[in-house]
Amino acid sequence: MFKLKKSIQTDKTVTLPQYTPMKHLVPAVCHVTSNPIQWYPPLMLSADSLSESFLDGRHVTSAMQLLQVLERDDYTSYLIDYYQHGLQNFGANWRYADIVTILLGLSETLKPENYLEIGVRRGRSVSAVASKAPLCNLYMFDMWVENYAGMENPGADLVRNELKKCGHSATQEFHNGNSHKTLKDFFSKHPDKAFDIITVDGDHSFDGAVEDLCDVLPHLKIGGAIVFDDICHPKHMYLQEVWQKIVVDDSRFSAWTCKDIGYGVGFALRKW
Repeated sequence: MFKLKKSIQTDKTVTLPQYTPMKHLVPAVCHVTSNPIQWYPPLMLSADSLSESFLDGRHVTSAMQLLQVLERDDYTSYLIDYYQHGLQNFGANWRYADIVTILLGLSETLKPENYLEIGVRRGRSVSAVASKAPLCNLYMFDMWVENYAGMENPGADLVRNELKKCGHSATQEFHNGNSHKTLKDFFSKHPDKAFDIITVDGDHSFDGAVEDLCDVLPHLKIGGAIVFDDICHPKHMYLQEVWQKIVVDDSRFSAWTCKDIGYGVGFALRKW
């Protein structure tokens, strides 16, 4: 048990996730020896080294092209304009990252078989995964709140259509409702299910973000990536500390964080 200090909130005691040995790993970034002793943890790439390959104009261009294919709302229209402006001004020297560019890079590198996402909304993030890994099984958790952030939020049917545009052809499971219930129900039925990439972008309250992370992290494969969004969002600054204490400070992860531009994003690879 430890205490996380929140911005403009009282301290709360938070229990770390309960991990059990993980037998699944991501072959694209792991090494398992044929020798009697596995001296090192299987993960062969650090989050820092991966981030260097993600911070270039190629991933921003891919993100812009993806959003141009998907159905637009005010936010995606803004992002397309933002990407274009950044590329025009800074070119390949623009070291920019957000949830879409990171998921494009991770999907390209990890070649995921199973992906879980909390906070799907209109399918922008899950479409990034599907566009790079069309045979990846997708498990999506959302409440599809009406008029979310002042914009239309049609639900699963729109997301299915977006995934079709990306050429996705594997399992698509939609779990509708509060993630603090639906995740627990899902893992009680599938206790051995493991994921190559997990994105947490749902409940942005302090306690809710902690609970979502604690529910999913034990199901991340060795070499798999956890992605956490909005860590420097001005309305949710305490999410930086949630990310820091639960993931960055845990030695079982190699973590990287971008919190200087936009709303911020972090990802971490599981070492053991």
